[in-house]
Amino acid sequence: MKAFLIDRYGKKETGRIGEAPEPSLRDDDVLIRVSAASVNALDTKIRTGEFKLILPYRLPQILGNDMAGTVVSVGAGVHHFKPGDEVYARPDDERVGTFAEFIAVKAASVALKPSNLNMVEAASLPLVALTAWQALVETAQLKPGQKAFIQAGSGGVGTVAIQLAKHLGAFVATTTSTANVEWVKALGADVVIDYRQQDFATELRDYDVVLNSLGKHELTRSLQILKPGGHLISISGPPTPAFAVARGLAWPLKQVLRLLSRGIRSSAKRQRVTYTFLFMRANGSQLSEITSLVESGAIRPVIDRIFTFQDTRGALAHVESGRTKGKVVVEMPQ
Repeated sequence: MKAFLIDRYGKKETGRIGEAPEPSLRDDDVLIRVSAASVNALDTKIRTGEFKLILPYRLPQILGNDMAGTVVSVGAGVHHFKPGDEVYARPDDERVGTFAEFIAVKAASVALKPSNLNMVEAASLPLVALTAWQALVETAQLKPGQKAFIQAGSGGVGTVAIQLAKHLGAFVATTTSTANVEWVKALGADVVIDYRQQDFATELRDYDVVLNSLGKHELTRSLQILKPGGHLISISGPPTPAFAVARGLAWPLKQVLRLLSRGIRSSAKRQRVTYTFLFMRANGSQLSEITSLVESGAIRPVIDRIFTFQDTRGALAHVESGRTKGKVVVEMPQ
């Protein structure tokens, strides 16, 4: 099959389209013909080697972390999917590779595609929607009337997280550039901080939850806006010892993560708030909940740009530029 692969880690590695073996099917797997796959910041970080200690892939590696497509066949132990079903998924970490004609995904990580979305729209959602769900519903347990600050509101995670937080009944603040202020308000944000002209740390106060997706500077300053008992959740790091335990990482790596996160954990403790590093995981049942929200109109996908499979390299470069408004999707030839 055709696939987009990397042969080595590094900033100069741009990837290539080449031939790869069709995936083998395990008893609990679903084999899917990929119609479209979205590009996430995680893809560019995997390519540069930023996650190679946590995600030690064997090279060459097919990139791509979520997709939508049609079931071709199912494993002997799978009974709730059948050939012809239109589905979407975020594969498990150790089995990513959605920039390809086919992928085998554990059935427990797959959900039926929202009936009101086409394949491109559906492909844009799994990773970012699961990230938002696991941050706001599972980790923060966000409740009606609470205040949530979602950083980078015009990004892939931000566009979905704003909509989900509003659905949960929260008061939502976010950041974006001047050009996108009104556009982000239309997604449901109650307060929009124009980061070119305002400082969120001086504008906002007494928030219950912060979802951080930016750098160390923004992470530290996010503590200032949380009330005692608040929760700072970061999807951009630094990882914590609790994350290392959950991932079953080796003892030396646990100690490295302990050192990396010591500063923010200590600062959070002094301010009586909780700090959690979130590395989202595949979960088909949660994705089914998201399907219901999409079909009800509570969440809608936001597409920035669609690239052909032949221009996957360009799609990655566009995401890496940091100037996307919503999601970038690669459409596979059918």
